[in-house]
Amino acid sequence: MIDPYSILFEPLAIGPVVARNRFYQVPHCCGMGHLRPQAHAAMREMKARGGWAVVSTEEAEIHPSSDLSPYAEQRIWDERDIPALRLMTDAVHEHGALAAIELAHNGSHAANLYSRIAPLAVGNMATDIGYSRQARNATKKDLHEFRQWHRAAALRARDAGFDIVYVYAGHRMTLTQQFLLPEFNDRRDEYGGSLENRVRLIRELLEETKEAIGDTCAVAFRFAVDEMRGSDGMQAEEEGRAVVEMLAELPDLWDVNVSDWSNDSITTRYQPDEGYQLPYTSFVKSVTSKPVVSVGKFTSPDKMVSLVKNGIVDFIGAARPSIADPFLPQKIQQGRSDEIRECIGCNICVASDNMGVSIRCTQNPTMGEEWRRGWHPEHIEPKKADASVLIVGGGPAGLESAVQFARRGFLVTLSEAGETLGGRVVAESGLNGLAAWKRVSDIRIYELQQKAGVSIYTSSRLTVENIKEFGADHVVLATGSVWRADGIGRSSRSAVHKLEKIKVLTPDNIMQGELPADGPVLIYDDDQCYLAGVIAEHLAVKRGNITDKGVVNNGIIFVTPANSVSPWMEHTLEQQRIQKSLLELKVEIHTGKQVVSVADGTVELQCIYTDATSNVRADTLIPVTERLPVDALYEPLQQAGVSVELIGDAHAPGLIADAVYSGHLAARGFLADPKAAEAAHFMRELPALD
Repeated sequence: MIDPYSILFEPLAIGPVVARNRFYQVPHCCGMGHLRPQAHAAMREMKARGGWAVVSTEEAEIHPSSDLSPYAEQRIWDERDIPALRLMTDAVHEHGALAAIELAHNGSHAANLYSRIAPLAVGNMATDIGYSRQARNATKKDLHEFRQWHRAAALRARDAGFDIVYVYAGHRMTLTQQFLLPEFNDRRDEYGGSLENRVRLIRELLEETKEAIGDTCAVAFRFAVDEMRGSDGMQAEEEGRAVVEMLAELPDLWDVNVSDWSNDSITTRYQPDEGYQLPYTSFVKSVTSKPVVSVGKFTSPDKMVSLVKNGIVDFIGAARPSIADPFLPQKIQQGRSDEIRECIGCNICVASDNMGVSIRCTQNPTMGEEWRRGWHPEHIEPKKADASVLIVGGGPAGLESAVQFARRGFLVTLSEAGETLGGRVVAESGLNGLAAWKRVSDIRIYELQQKAGVSIYTSSRLTVENIKEFGADHVVLATGSVWRADGIGRSSRSAVHKLEKIKVLTPDNIMQGELPADGPVLIYDDDQCYLAGVIAEHLAVKRGNITDKGVVNNGIIFVTPANSVSPWMEHTLEQQRIQKSLLELKVEIHTGKQVVSVADGTVELQCIYTDATSNVRADTLIPVTERLPVDALYEPLQQAGVSVELIGDAHAPGLIADAVYSGHLAARGFLADPKAAEAAHFMRELPALD
């Protein structure tokens, strides 16, 4: 029988090196960088083990004048950085993959908070990191030095064992792209004005990098062909295409995407389609004879085959899908496509980098734990003794725990009080824009259904006596949490006064399908994460009232003590889209205010700065503030001598990623030596003192 996916496993040359197949992990940040080189190497190594032909670093700063502190990216400032980078290349090569490094100078995107060197840019301009210091205009001498820094970094990359070295002009983050864009580049020398002049610096870097290392390393060019800003920015059909035509045969590989980062890594909430970048990038292959890689949350093997066969791309690029499932290529090759953990596009991985911590993933709880804990996404230590495990609760924590206990070989019973499995994952996936989140439960339910030794019971609410009678050797309580109805949250530890004067619905009510009656609805967000904004958008879309003037008039009021809507979502690159969406839906927004009391038909708000009060009319209040763990079974079971633990939201409410991680940790830690487990939990990379 002909393998329909065989084309994906054909080798292909990239300049002087050969990739073993068509799966290419493009550069992506991971919050490890130069600070956590062992963790970084182990994470990239897992991708190579999983079958990726090319495994790339995140951006690597080529010089102290491009210092991205406090963000932990790679550094290749001088020879002292080579040993840390060599950890990664050796690990990747061990499994037959090529190692790529993305050399970067971030221009005005780098505030140089550590190095304190005046930032360098195409012209005099503000830095975009929110620090009141401007970048200085790059002189001809500066540009000459910059080219020397880049060439030296390329040579160090070769010496560190990299097979592919990038010139990088994307995401509105790099000096090279800033030279390309008229918005930034108003120079009147040979590096400004015409497109040919604005491309000059990139051409020089490509030529000089090839001259320096092109006999042994491939030289890749990462280029954002479209800024997604219409006529206000570079467009693929105009200057984007012209750049590709000018440089068509110069790099050994074209890595093409869109910018800025919030567009390249847009969440499924705002772009659910696989291959969403193709309308902008698909022309590139027709312009150059060199290999092309592009991205777009690709997880469908059939789609991948179509792209390669139809000459759209030569390599299937991935960042987030390679995080959600490092073994995606191997699963396709082995006919196990139904076992792929599909990326849900939640951008928790992106948030980790933006918070300066090691990468994590909602779908893959082992991501970032490969070195620190020695976790493998596909393998878990088998049981050393027989035991039966009862898991109470079939939400994300319970499902992940059940999967991993079953993989270890324990006898597993999963009991869910509701009619269906999935818990909050299924509930939240019914809200506007979050449908993809159901993949978290779907992949786990599917695996459990294939496992012998797993019994699943729905519509089965257990009491303490039921659990004791069941007689499991170990009980895991994954009973979740409920949203508070009293308004207590981040900003106030006091309940809203006179709540009996208004109809109160919690997020749980909304997710169960209950809709507020006609009339104004006030959503009070003191959680300040994603859910309140989702609910506001969800209700505004549901109502969809249009006046005779065509103006949306939904009667939805959004109040938050924060200074913007859903501020934590800056980390996932969504905040601006969320606020824009609510404004376009004519949601009435009040920031910097708390809900303090209720009277008949009105809600009293208080300014968090001045204590001044104001009133808004509302018939329904939806507080999105805090959650209460559902943990009533825990203490009685402990007192009865039952081996029991709390996991997920029942232990400490958090993100879905936190719940999945908690469930995974419980299964890994069962019957483990407590001291060894504690040592692993606090395994750190410590700086050596010369």
